[in-house]
Amino acid sequence: MAPSLRQRNQANSRKEIKKMNAKKTSKSGRVEEAPVTPNPSELGLVYPSGETAFKALLSARFCAAIWSNISDCDETYNYWEPSHYLLFGKGFETWEYSPQYALRSYTYLLLHVIPAWFYHRLLQPNRLLIFYFSRCLLGLLCAVCEVYFYRSICREFGVHVGRLTLAFMVFGAGMFVASTAYLPSSFSMYMAMLSLGAWYQRKYEFAIFTTALSTFLSWPFAGLLGAPIAVDMLFRRREFVKFFEWCIVSVVAILLPMVKIDSQYFGRLVVAPYNLVVYNVFGGGRGPDLYGTEPWYFYFINGMLNFNFVFLAALMVAPALLLAHYVLPCRPRHSQCLPYSLSIAPFYLWILVFFFQPHKEERFLFPIYPLICLCGALSVDVGQKLWFRYVVGGNNQGTGKGSVKPSTPPAATPGEKGSTTNGASPSPHYLRDTIWIALPAIIVCSLLGTSRILALYKGYHAPFDVFMEFSKMAAEGHVPSGGRSINVCMGKEWYRFPSSFFLPDSNWNLKFIQSEFRGQLPKEYDSLPNATMIIPEDMNDMNREETSRYVSVKDCHFLVDLDLERETTLEPRYSLQTDNWTLVASIPFLDAERSHKIFRAFYIPWISERYCTYASFNLLQSTRFSVKGKIHRASGG
Repeated sequence: MAPSLRQRNQANSRKEIKKMNAKKTSKSGRVEEAPVTPNPSELGLVYPSGETAFKALLSARFCAAIWSNISDCDETYNYWEPSHYLLFGKGFETWEYSPQYALRSYTYLLLHVIPAWFYHRLLQPNRLLIFYFSRCLLGLLCAVCEVYFYRSICREFGVHVGRLTLAFMVFGAGMFVASTAYLPSSFSMYMAMLSLGAWYQRKYEFAIFTTALSTFLSWPFAGLLGAPIAVDMLFRRREFVKFFEWCIVSVVAILLPMVKIDSQYFGRLVVAPYNLVVYNVFGGGRGPDLYGTEPWYFYFINGMLNFNFVFLAALMVAPALLLAHYVLPCRPRHSQCLPYSLSIAPFYLWILVFFFQPHKEERFLFPIYPLICLCGALSVDVGQKLWFRYVVGGNNQGTGKGSVKPSTPPAATPGEKGSTTNGASPSPHYLRDTIWIALPAIIVCSLLGTSRILALYKGYHAPFDVFMEFSKMAAEGHVPSGGRSINVCMGKEWYRFPSSFFLPDSNWNLKFIQSEFRGQLPKEYDSLPNATMIIPEDMNDMNREETSRYVSVKDCHFLVDLDLERETTLEPRYSLQTDNWTLVASIPFLDAERSHKIFRAFYIPWISERYCTYASFNLLQSTRFSVKGKIHRASGG
């Protein structure tokens, strides 16, 4: 008879425990032996194996690849558009890609473009499929990194903390948004899971290399997460030679090839990470504050939206662990474990630096999203131990019950048997009597996370749906062929453009019409072959408006606009100008200003509809533009 799924998972769990308990020999010849960990199934504890965790995570990430919105226009214009240019010779660039400033790296883009190029050459898919193929690859990479992080947590903090962290990652709205975002901060999140996971497994070489990948290739500020690893190696372990050896290896293997590739694209010597740091830290009147500042509580609200109570628990992890250290009668952590003050230091270090910056964006917290899940899980674990000690254990005297057996050795928490006192009956493990704390925590936080994901999709997915209409028109032959140029215009909604991958072919062009926005808009790459080396005209690093970006509304064949039922001279209600425009598609889009704060943030069936107001995200066709057949598709959704 074939083994059941549960039996296979238990067998995989036993294999992983054996691996965690295996002897580890350092280069110096010293053998580091983890303590023997009993089988978790002896306590009736069920926790996902690496294979099961990967399946759950991959399913969640593929859902994000298909249904997640683009929530940041930087993702479109700084990454999807230059990638579209590298693939098809057409796209938008921002001032950050101008050779005059060179803040962004083409090497980072190539990591994403090369797989898309092979997919394009082998299967000849349409551009929309390339977009989703790239997103699915990001989801796959994220899931692999998450599994590695999960298994490392099981080793360092115990499988109970590991399974809590896994649940928070699978259902966390923040992880849903960040996992498939084409942003350096998302790539830094992937690398943070690898570097911290390697650190928790004492694989210092891999930890240094992945930290360097994150720092050089994606976002230089992500190197901050590697500072505690450096402290551990230099001041606790005194491994100076290994540290500097792998720093040099990382520079040679990552930074030097990156400088060479970027310099070829920009036409001059460029060290993009250095330029980015100089602009953001030593901008001298320029800097990120030009793009808006936020109040001190911005990240607290953002954290609650994306991780709900997990975020609160994460913020309290340091005092919770400190309380447990002085209050609970626990034996010291095993010598193989890192001190808590060091293992959770990356989380607080990131908060200390970024929470006090005037310019705040949601994506700046992406690298610590997995740490939010881990620290939240640690706080829940401490809560269980405290309840067991002072509520459950307080009513059992003389048998040794009430002493908390903590997660002292790596991966040992769920597997430790109860202790005995002078031949008395074994003391129960704290997890047996506190499952009612962990299970509701997982259920409540998962429901809130799912509710947030649904709110984001229902409220803000309309731009994707509208731009998909163009592919339908082209496939059904409603749009003239033969090389005719077709202009799709956007005004005040320019930042909701999902990318040129949503336009059927190179005959379609995105154009901007003037609105009340007064900042600098992106500009199309030059048509010359060496466009990446050409310094664009009418480009500045002060976010000043460049009027050369605008075209007349009379030049537009299609117009994408959000009708909020209010208008100004530069932002009229185009959908009411029926002599000039015909409605092709209309998708509901959340009007945040006229919706309830709670019910717009979290979707609750039947209730959110009552307290939220939706505007119409419209696709309009110019009456001067003739097409084949009727293509009117006004839709609800």
